[in-house]
Amino acid sequence: MTAVPYAIHVSDEILDDLQYRLHHIRWPAQWEDAGWERGADLGYLKSLVDYWRDHYDWRAQESKLNRLSQFRSNIDGIDVHFVHERGKGPNPLPIILTHGWPDSYLRYEKMIPLLTDPARYGGNAEDSFDVIVPSLPGFGFSGHPDRPGVNNFVVSQMWAKLMTQELGYNKFAAAGGDMGSGVTRYLAAHYPELLVGIHLTDVGIIKSLMASSDDSALSEEERQYKKKAAEWISNEGGYMSIQSTKPHTVAYGLSDSPVGLAAWIIEKLRAWSDCKGDLSQKYSMDELLTHVMIYWVTNTSGPAANRYYENSHSLPPLGPIEVPTGLALFPEDILPPPRSWTERQFNITRWTTMPSGGHFTAIEEPELLAEDIRAFYRSIRK
Repeated sequence: MTAVPYAIHVSDEILDDLQYRLHHIRWPAQWEDAGWERGADLGYLKSLVDYWRDHYDWRAQESKLNRLSQFRSNIDGIDVHFVHERGKGPNPLPIILTHGWPDSYLRYEKMIPLLTDPARYGGNAEDSFDVIVPSLPGFGFSGHPDRPGVNNFVVSQMWAKLMTQELGYNKFAAAGGDMGSGVTRYLAAHYPELLVGIHLTDVGIIKSLMASSDDSALSEEERQYKKKAAEWISNEGGYMSIQSTKPHTVAYGLSDSPVGLAAWIIEKLRAWSDCKGDLSQKYSMDELLTHVMIYWVTNTSGPAANRYYENSHSLPPLGPIEVPTGLALFPEDILPPPRSWTERQFNITRWTTMPSGGHFTAIEEPELLAEDIRAFYRSIRK
């Protein structure tokens, strides 16, 4: 493995093709004021596409993304794209941050300087980190897996090699949310000797509680979680069912229609963010469209959807985690876990209930999340 510097450059041909598609849209037959209850709102999508077609500047966003120190390295036959920004403190702690779906490594863009150079933002230089942010295989500017079975556990093995064999760190920190939480948990479970601690913003949907047939053995908090989880899956889990069972079918539409892809992603950004139903409270149109564009220009909507299939069909069991664990819970995130269950499964040394924020924590509340990460690892450094 030898990492080589990487710069994003999307061909004019891809951008010209996108413009053609944005000028030749066949909109679905539905009423204009239907709202969001049945899915992405037609009126909102039309306004977003107008901006995308006439005002959005990918080259400006591309230039902004290229200010980060980016590399690619072949790990186990897959080219892995990653950001590697060095900390500016006296003894930076290496930390690998893992994103999820439907976002990308861009999830952590705002947080990187808060972790690498905390003194610049009113913090302590001794809390600095070397920050590594990979794109998951099949996402963004990483390569597509050419074989089945690349699940969260396999990615955790790749991350261990990236951090130790490629970048030369003996021990490191790890953090993540959504799918990134799963990868981070597998890292901690299978490579505890490499981890100084892990920081999470969620623990995924707790399948063991969902599958429990004896509610009398559960705490009241766990019973309420089980009820709420069933309701959430029934009302919001359609995307998960499709991508866990027939990801190749939905990939045809997402790969061929930029508006279809935008609807698939934007609806989740709105539903899972602490934006009170108004995306403009948390995201600019440029931010929203850059998230969509990373999927579009790399044609990774299909491989990303396929990760749900792999995680549903080939993941090994995950037992209790012994490494020190920090958990930051944001009020509008998906299904905050019951504390009783969490403390049985993790070595919880920091539990933080945040005042605001949703599922996309590093985008919505980067300062809150960065401070919690710094505080959690501060005691571990000592």
